[in-house]
Amino acid sequence: MREHRLKCAMGMATFILGNFIGFAVLAMLMKPFFMLYNHAIYVEATLKDYVAVMWHGLPMDFSVSGYLSIVPALLALVAPFGGGDVLRRIAKTYYAVVALLLAMIFIVDAVLYSYWGFRLDTTPLFYFYSSPSDAMASVGAGFIVLGVVVWLLLSLGIYSIAVRCLLPLPTTTTKVRERIQTVVMTLVLMGLLIIPIRGGVTTSTMNLGNVYYSQNQRLNHAAVNPCFSLLRSWIDGATKLSDQYRLMDATEADSLFSQLVKTGDRSNKGEETQLLRVHRPNIVIVVLESFSAQIMQELGGLPRVAVNMDRLAREGVLFTRFYANSFRTDRGLVSILAGYPAQPTMSIMKYTEKVETLPSLPRELSNEGYDLQYYYGGDADFTNMRSFLTTAGFEKIVADVDFPVNLRLSKWGVPDGYVFDCAAKDIEQYRGKPFLKVIQTSSSHEPYDVPYHRLSNKVLNAFAYADDCLGKFVERLRRSKQWDNTLIVLVPDHLGCYPEDISNYDFARYHIPLIMVGGAVKESHRIDIIGSQIDIAATLLSQLGMPHHQFTFSKDMMDSRAPHFGYFTVPNALGMITSTDSVMYDLDTKTTVQKRGKHTDYTLKLGKAYLQKLYDDLSKR
Repeated sequence: MREHRLKCAMGMATFILGNFIGFAVLAMLMKPFFMLYNHAIYVEATLKDYVAVMWHGLPMDFSVSGYLSIVPALLALVAPFGGGDVLRRIAKTYYAVVALLLAMIFIVDAVLYSYWGFRLDTTPLFYFYSSPSDAMASVGAGFIVLGVVVWLLLSLGIYSIAVRCLLPLPTTTTKVRERIQTVVMTLVLMGLLIIPIRGGVTTSTMNLGNVYYSQNQRLNHAAVNPCFSLLRSWIDGATKLSDQYRLMDATEADSLFSQLVKTGDRSNKGEETQLLRVHRPNIVIVVLESFSAQIMQELGGLPRVAVNMDRLAREGVLFTRFYANSFRTDRGLVSILAGYPAQPTMSIMKYTEKVETLPSLPRELSNEGYDLQYYYGGDADFTNMRSFLTTAGFEKIVADVDFPVNLRLSKWGVPDGYVFDCAAKDIEQYRGKPFLKVIQTSSSHEPYDVPYHRLSNKVLNAFAYADDCLGKFVERLRRSKQWDNTLIVLVPDHLGCYPEDISNYDFARYHIPLIMVGGAVKESHRIDIIGSQIDIAATLLSQLGMPHHQFTFSKDMMDSRAPHFGYFTVPNALGMITSTDSVMYDLDTKTTVQKRGKHTDYTLKLGKAYLQKLYDDLSKR
């Protein structure tokens, strides 16, 4: 009898521990798969690095395994009381669902990392929900089919192993004492699962930083379990904004932040700060998909790629130390048009009720009598963009559905050339009050399928195509009657996939051009003042003699009394650049990963205060 009780208890323990170890081993084995898929990134990784990644990632794998073992443990808790066939069907269904989810997470995470440089979070869900077609536009149909096949095969493999190796449930018993012993041991083991789930018995709980071990951030990323990073992102999204990023005492944050937004009185602004010769010019803002300083010879980048951008930079006003605020278009548009900083782990564009409270450069111009129009060759509903643009004041939005079907030639919709032609035609025919027209390009986005063949490198050729379209558009405007009274602002949304191996922690990752050109510009000029996308709103409004106090985070770059700095974020890090210092800080590990200058500690404090006050502001919107 004692042997039977022991057999029941051991069967239950074997079932729970088998599930726990099985899920952990699966997660561990997925790490070399992740690194091999991203071989171009991990080309210098040695066998020792592969082993270290798996070893240091084990605690997080154990945490995820603990979560996944809860349902099997509950089944083990019920098993001694009967219902074996029903419990087995429930277990098979659970394994099937888990297999499908795990396979999907592992595959999507590995694929997206090569584009984004961070492990999986809820961002793809937002993009897919807002516009599935645009979310999938970066990859070809063949790649998608292959991905689905691999997903199904991997799911089948995980499911088959789980059913064969993990499924045997503890045996049913009619003995009350055996049931009690089995239940007690099951409850003890379930309680012990809390230890790996929370990451140990110390005061700190499992977080992404727990598996970071190397000075090479790529290896640290490889050690992260994508299921955990996705779950963490989901939980963070549900956390009150006012409770996020509490990096210092509120009083200290207020004091430091005041130094970053203090701009002084502009009533006696000097003539030397005026860039325009027209009081109320027409304004054309071109948001260039994925452009950066890396492909502009005028900013130290490659020659013969963005030849028109280089030419216009020499012709107009070039801001040489200008930075993107984040890594995606939805973040960049909010920074450019609302003067509002990007957030590390969320996109304010998806929160319609908060977007409605943001300041808006287009709306301020509309209040001054400007006619507003937006042009984009893709789906204007992608990432909730239409809601943002409508709230910002745009009543006329030209998108893919407004073009003939035969012009929707690319995965992202209409190639840039046709979009520029549409905008140019409207400008040539326009008569009336001043206008603001925003043109958002898309052809220099993956998969880079453009009707243009000048460079052998497919990525650079797509940039060359967008640049060629831009050059023709500007020359067409130059011949129009609108030219003398028109200001053209050229700014990228973010750096894209060139250089392909650039790290999210590299300061060059955020270096982009800002060019002002057109008949309304007084003279050509190179300006070395530091700024970022959020500063466009205040700078433009100041040039027009309009107030901009409602743009708390935006500053007039031409005001010598304003603090000059660049600020940017990616999941889950922040960067701060001043005239003397540069610092990049990992918010997961709470460590500085890049720094230059003598006063980086103070610069980092400024960046932390800025982020904390940003979330204070977000929580009130």
